[in-house]
Amino acid sequence: MDLYREEILEHWRSPQNFGKLADADFVIDQINPLCGDQVTFYFRFAKRKPSSRAQAEGKTNGNVPFKIHDDTIIGNVSFTGKGCAISIASASILSEAILNKSVSSLSKITGRDVLKMIGGPVGPARLKCAFLSLEAVKKLAISH
Repeated sequence: MDLYREEILEHWRSPQNFGKLADADFVIDQINPLCGDQVTFYFRFAKRKPSSRAQAEGKTNGNVPFKIHDDTIIGNVSFTGKGCAISIASASILSEAILNKSVSSLSKITGRDVLKMIGGPVGPARLKCAFLSLEAVKKLAISH
């Protein structure tokens, strides 16, 4: 097992969705106290487009202040942070995976899913690095 697979190195060198998201609806900070890796996720929410039947029935809820419901999706996501290649690559890959997904579905993402996304298992000492972003994303799912 290579400690840094090509997939991890590619996302570490050129992370996707890296940077602050202006006008984020929700911001989450997460730190790994064991090594100092840190990540901040920025979320902007959107609503799933209502079906034509819901539009016809006037159920679009267009003028009500935004609240997270079952139909709320991640309309945009970004992250900032510093850390090892595994933690940055994991944040990059996870940010792509959750884009346009429902907030309620985030609680279903597992550590096993993250390991598949980054290309396979990592050593036991590196699991906390790989799961740092997952912990942040799960905070959003739990808080709403």
